[in-house]
Amino acid sequence: MIGRIAGRIDYRASDHVLIDVRGVGYLVYCSDRTLSALPGVGGMTALYTDLLVREDILQLFGFSTLVEKEWHRLLMGVQGVGAKASLAILGALGPDGVSRAIAIGDWSSITAARGVGAKTAQRVVNELKDKAPTVMAMGATPPPAPDAGEVIEMATPAEAPAAPAPADPGAQAEALSALTNLGYAPGEAAGAVAQAASETPEAATADLIRAALRRLAPKG
Repeated sequence: MIGRIAGRIDYRASDHVLIDVRGVGYLVYCSDRTLSALPGVGGMTALYTDLLVREDILQLFGFSTLVEKEWHRLLMGVQGVGAKASLAILGALGPDGVSRAIAIGDWSSITAARGVGAKTAQRVVNELKDKAPTVMAMGATPPPAPDAGEVIEMATPAEAPAAPAPADPGAQAEALSALTNLGYAPGEAAGAVAQAASETPEAATADLIRAALRRLAPKG
């Protein structure tokens, strides 16, 4: 499985780019948000990738972070969510927005994606809520660095709409780790961290922990 590619952008379209890797061109489909962050034609880039294999087609999808790639993989496993809908969700919310929406059960945010209705959005939250803590904990992983051009084979793993600036993903991952170390269940810890991050997007780790603890404190 192709897990990462790095090379020169030879062509840009509305939903994909053509990346030249040492003379071989790879057609890579991306979300609107990822495409908008890529350099122009002639620029160097590196993307994590996921290869979709069907009887009649092979499609390569590109992601700027491992969190985005993992959410795409999980979203594709939800009934009624194909590659187009997955990229629409990631394009509308971004990987951190998807983490936050799923962690706190905010299915209405997911309907902001083109072509995703309420029933599908509810199914996404219900089926993936338990996965949110694990994916959020991946947030400290830095994006891949571009280089002269390479394709790395990996084993199969387990204009974008304006959105609020996400909290530092590294801070969210560290806060989540701290809360689970304190004995809180991963699901409730993830929800508290996601809510705190949505209210204070620029919060540092310590501030996120304090805000999340306030939410987790017994009421009354």
